[in-house]
Amino acid sequence: MEDSSSKSFLRKQWDEYKEFWADRFPFTNVYSRYIGREQSLPSWSESDVNEFIASDPLKTAREAANIALYGSAIGAITTAGFAWKYSKSLHGAGLSFVGGAVFGWTFGQEIANHAYQLYRLDTMAAQAKFMDWWENKCRR
Repeated sequence: MEDSSSKSFLRKQWDEYKEFWADRFPFTNVYSRYIGREQSLPSWSESDVNEFIASDPLKTAREAANIALYGSAIGAITTAGFAWKYSKSLHGAGLSFVGGAVFGWTFGQEIANHAYQLYRLDTMAAQAKFMDWWENKCRR
């Protein structure tokens, strides 16, 4: 192996850059057990996912999606209603419906993230936990 003093400046910078991003995005380390398998896992269904969620604290992530959905509906209806009330323009009401849905979803998701403290959730660990759970269930 080369001595670190004999590496060029650009080579050292490139190695530090790769190490920096490898620390922040360790998906290859987390998913390596599942990516290069000889025999792939069978497909899972929605009922399998719901069974895992019932046995795991990921239940709050589904509840957060419901809050975001309600926020989207409220945002879409109210902004389209205001646009229709004041402009009587069908295309303006349609665009405000879409915009209100996007903004409502975003605000609903943020409120749910803080209410359920989902910002603390490690999603890669949760996905790896599901894959382990599914592998164990398929072996039975």
